[in-house]
Amino acid sequence: MFGFDKHKPIAEHEASGEIERVYHEIKQTLRVTGVNLNFRSWAGFDQFLPLIWDTLRPSVETREFELAADQIRGEAAHVAESLGPLNVPSQEVLGESQLYQLRRALDLYHYVNPKLLVFTSAVACLLRGEEIGHVPSNPPVRVPRGAPLKMLAMEMETDDPDDDQLQSLYSDIKETLSIPSVNSDYRTLALWPDYLTIAWQRLKPVVQLPEYRQATEQLRETSRRLARGLPYRLTLDLRAVEDACASSEAVIEKTESFEQLLPGLIVNIALLQLDWQQGADLYKSPYPIASQQFEVGGVR
Repeated sequence: MFGFDKHKPIAEHEASGEIERVYHEIKQTLRVTGVNLNFRSWAGFDQFLPLIWDTLRPSVETREFELAADQIRGEAAHVAESLGPLNVPSQEVLGESQLYQLRRALDLYHYVNPKLLVFTSAVACLLRGEEIGHVPSNPPVRVPRGAPLKMLAMEMETDDPDDDQLQSLYSDIKETLSIPSVNSDYRTLALWPDYLTIAWQRLKPVVQLPEYRQATEQLRETSRRLARGLPYRLTLDLRAVEDACASSEAVIEKTESFEQLLPGLIVNIALLQLDWQQGADLYKSPYPIASQQFEVGGVR
């Protein structure tokens, strides 16, 4: 459906040169411990990732971008509340230490996924030839760089596991969501396969509900609106895209597929967290930035 087969994603340990440089900047700027699948997939298109990252990075490192992600997170929490908790019996399949690590993993993705959606919507707009952003009246306020100290490392199972249970689970996730590869979130949760098996059993009927689909479509529209309102007025020379990746149609198709997938992924993570947290708590960032940590004009 989405045509992911022609360009292989580049794993972090495989990155070199400009891709390695961009991966490092992504983790520093997004304040996260790993590089998610959308970036790894764009990296498979020759020099497209450096082109789009260098175009958007000045906007991404601002407080406005952080606040846009906060708004996405809050809207997803509202959707999750309306759908109700999944009541996954996690304590029956996990020990206390594993449960602690699992909750930290969910916090990691609850934090980064809204950022990925806003970024992806911005990329999609630019690839459609749109001008996005605005000229700020004052110097934009920048976020601090680097992942929070308490954030879990972004570790995950392989995308081609030997375990028959995981292989079957991956296949069901891909078939249900019409995706060619399993996202980082599910691969991280696969570190606890018994939990993921039950969680997916509870998620699967929810993701097929009409109200779920309507809510995720609305979340995608919110993301596009927020992406268009980021600081700095930006356009993208589509000839430069052709020069960078020689396949603009394929990169547009891939970008649109991620923009379609991410809203549901954000809601799913929020739904899983409702087993431990009140809905009101999910509106907040798991890793909020104190006001004194922001930088104005690049100078603290």
